[in-house]
Amino acid sequence: MAVLTQARVQHSTAFRLRKLRGQVLFWFVLSLFIIFACFPVYWMFLTTFKQVNDLYNLQNNPLLFQLAPTLDQVQYLFERTNFSTWVLNTGEVGLAVVVITVVICVPAAYVLARSQFPGSGSLGMGIFLTYLVPPTLLFLPLSQLVVGFGLVNDKWSLALVYPTFTIPFCTWLLMGFFKNVPREITEAARVDGCSRLGAMFRIVLPLSVPGILTICIFAFTLAMQEYVYALTFVSSSDQKMITLGVVTDLIRGDVFFWGSLMAGALIVSIPVAIVYNLFMDTFVRGITGGALK
Repeated sequence: MAVLTQARVQHSTAFRLRKLRGQVLFWFVLSLFIIFACFPVYWMFLTTFKQVNDLYNLQNNPLLFQLAPTLDQVQYLFERTNFSTWVLNTGEVGLAVVVITVVICVPAAYVLARSQFPGSGSLGMGIFLTYLVPPTLLFLPLSQLVVGFGLVNDKWSLALVYPTFTIPFCTWLLMGFFKNVPREITEAARVDGCSRLGAMFRIVLPLSVPGILTICIFAFTLAMQEYVYALTFVSSSDQKMITLGVVTDLIRGDVFFWGSLMAGALIVSIPVAIVYNLFMDTFVRGITGGALK
């Protein structure tokens, strides 16, 4: 009985060299990208825990600790500034913006995506186009709106303004998700006795969780990072958002409190990075799923 053996493929030396060169090039480029992405975090970490004499001594290596690490910069941030208040203000305003965005965008996107009426498609596109309007053009009317509501120098003025940025984009994004839900499912629910509103809450919304989570992340991130309107509408230190408070209260003329500045940036960025990492797959699926549709 003949035994069939499979001959081992022998690659030429030139082929192995090309493969090795490709792997070396790949890891070299990947290493450069990792260094480029991680270096800002490393620099913030160094600046946060360096002593003042080490931080401002130009003779020392700026990439290493020359003196023992210290928590003085973090202590100054919490004891000599309103950092805790800024974090609380950011959380309150961000949560308010998320709630307003979801409450308005979900029914609006559902009606535009699942109902057929003259001009529904053009209306949906028109809502998205309003997102492309430069924020500077909206400054004067939004200022009048804030004054009219008596919210000058109040953090809640930002909760009134920011949804004008988040609602158009989030509505357009959710429309794609709602259109992606087969109509047969909702029609079957209607046949079983479910109302149109009940079908939305029991069928469409559970299937569109990635999209809803995406607009929540988008709305909260915008509320946390926006600077121009926060600088314009809020001036009291106890009403500031964290991005505004850290910059304005820790930069006094030509004096920069670099250690505390970096401490504030590091403390805020770490939780955000963890949340993004945990929900990265859902966030990417939400952006691509809603946009491609």
